[in-house]
Amino acid sequence: MPQPIVQVDAFAHRPFTGNPAAVCVLERPRDEGWMQAVAMEMNLSETAFLVRRDDGWDLRWFTPAVEVDLCGHATLASAHLLWQDGLLAEGDPARFHTRSGLLTARKDGEWISMDFPAKPAQAADAPEHLARALGVEPVYVGRSQFDLLVELESEAAVRTLDPDQSLLKQVEARGIIVTSRADGGGYDFVSRFFGPRVGVPEDPVTGSAHCVLAPYWARKLGRAGLVGYQASARGGTVRVRVDGDRVVLGGRAVTTLRGTLEVG
Repeated sequence: MPQPIVQVDAFAHRPFTGNPAAVCVLERPRDEGWMQAVAMEMNLSETAFLVRRDDGWDLRWFTPAVEVDLCGHATLASAHLLWQDGLLAEGDPARFHTRSGLLTARKDGEWISMDFPAKPAQAADAPEHLARALGVEPVYVGRSQFDLLVELESEAAVRTLDPDQSLLKQVEARGIIVTSRADGGGYDFVSRFFGPRVGVPEDPVTGSAHCVLAPYWARKLGRAGLVGYQASARGGTVRVRVDGDRVVLGGRAVTTLRGTLEVG
């Protein structure tokens, strides 16, 4: 049977910004090889696969190269699609069973809030090749469960960064989160995310990275609620609020494309 597939721009208030994710709502579970092949075919940073269950949805995420344990923007895209297509009533929360446990999302007008685990970074020595790969000396380096967190001295340093991807791929981490305090513009901090080891040279807007960024900047700035901007070419705004060992991520989403996989 043909399989519907939808593309959603997540952490975006208008089309062609934020981070595009593909979403497949499946009638039945599919094997990992098929899902990985679809993700490779879509060639987006993430493709999400949903299967209904009694108390919510099973949710898995694949980059073009690997399955990942946590993905914010494809979760946002999935929740947006469920409400938009009437698979979930607007007042009901979205409940996702994932490799990172139960994740929930709620709709509040145009915004969607997602309850994710915090992934705080601990100070660490800079790995070999890191400074040379980035072309700049970090102010701080920390390591979280999945990623490296690198603070630079200014927003300009983050925005103009042009890393050596081949060297960056040698750094042992799912991805490298580069950040600084924002100069203003309604944002508290800015960031970028590079994940060449998982087939994503630069991710446009990375929800899971904000599970690292939120506790870091909340501690430095002394506030639980903050606004971040991921300064990729597409760009996107992420609201964050630290609540104990959880982070509430807020974003908007726009559906841009609907199609059908002719090979099931």
